Amino acid sequence: MAFERAIRVAIQRREFWKAFTDMPDISVDTAAVIRAWSATRDAILTALRAKQAAPLDLAGLSDEAWNVNAGFEEVRVSIAAISDALQCANESIAIVKERAAVANVAALTTDLAKLHAVETRRSAAIAPLCQAYLDEVAAKAATEVLREQARVALDHYRQQVFPAYEAAINDYLVKFNAGFRLARMESVKTRAGSAASYNVLINNVSVSVSGAAGAPSFRNTLSSGDRNTLALAFFFATLDRNRQLAQKTVVIDDPMTSLDEHRSLTTIQEIRRLITKVGQVIVLSHSKPFLCALWDGADTTTRSAIKITRDGAGSTLNVWDVRQDSITEHDKRHATVAAYIQNSNAADDRAVAAALRSILESFMRVAYPEAFSPGTLLGPFINTCQQRLGAASQLLAAQDITELRDLLYYGNRFHHDSNPAWETEVINDQQLLHFARRALAFARRA
Repeated sequence: MAFERAIRVAIQRREFWKAFTDMPDISVDTAAVIRAWSATRDAILTALRAKQAAPLDLAGLSDEAWNVNAGFEEVRVSIAAISDALQCANESIAIVKERAAVANVAALTTDLAKLHAVETRRSAAIAPLCQAYLDEVAAKAATEVLREQARVALDHYRQQVFPAYEAAINDYLVKFNAGFRLARMESVKTRAGSAASYNVLINNVSVSVSGAAGAPSFRNTLSSGDRNTLALAFFFATLDRNRQLAQKTVVIDDPMTSLDEHRSLTTIQEIRRLITKVGQVIVLSHSKPFLCALWDGADTTTRSAIKITRDGAGSTLNVWDVRQDSITEHDKRHATVAAYIQNSNAADDRAVAAALRSILESFMRVAYPEAFSPGTLLGPFINTCQQRLGAASQLLAAQDITELRDLLYYGNRFHHDSNPAWETEVINDQQLLHFARRALAFARRA
């Protein structure tokens, strides 16, 4: 590599100095040199390794190695000849340097420039260039006039659009029940172009968007939810002023981040209204309740739902059954048991058996919320009903208590907290069908 670099440097220097003095040609096939050197090196290494393997044997180079070395020697001699020629050229270069040292470079450069100017001025090609220059000057003047007209129009537009935007954004902030509003929205001219400047008014205190270090600013006075709310207000206000909104496709990416319930509901309502105004709305979110709420308000003939599911190390797109995520777990269990009653092959019998106790617990918790609070089990609730039997605070009649106890006794056989062997509990189809019908009948009571 050093040898190749030396050759490149020598060639570059020769190209420079040949304009001032006679220089010898440099023609070196570096690849051939490398091949000759490598072949010689390999031949000698082979002999050295043979000596290392048998130290007591007489060492020497083979005829082939001597031939290879002779080829390398020829290359070396040719390189040495080129080097000697370049060394001789150094004397001519030294003379050129000596002459240049006593010359006035600045005066020579000035004279050369004047000569080039005279030559150019007297050439036939200069007239079209001068005319082209005059044409460009005239075009620039016309462009300046157009720019001034555009500036006046832009200033007029700013005077109209910024107050309108401020009012529209504040209207949306009221809808979102935000505790702040925008004030002093005005245009700002920057090197990058036109921009907007505004303050956030919190409790009638004006806060700058980018305050000084340590002073109140947009970043340290608004919470993450407030900042997202302001971004949504900007977004919806911008869409309202889009004259081609009906032909647009609007993509909304996870707008529910850090929003409270009221702002989440308002976002859902605004997106529902937006659906009727644009060509298409695409909403991305991790919140299934939010997407289900949008799904319920969308046109059933045009809506579609897609979910991203893991596929090995990557992911894939699949159709999303929104209905399954919209209904509660109680509804899913109820539907599973009802399907089993209609057709024993429609559901897993063990899943049906495990669902019976959960259905009864959910029903009783809704029917008697004061006596059956969340976190308690059905067994203690039945004991409470038994204790209040015949009293003014009676919950269930005696026959209902008996029925509920029988149903619970069967359902407990398929839950880990009441039966350690619940996974291997034998299920009889006729028995399960009988108790499934009784459980759903009990859960239909008023």
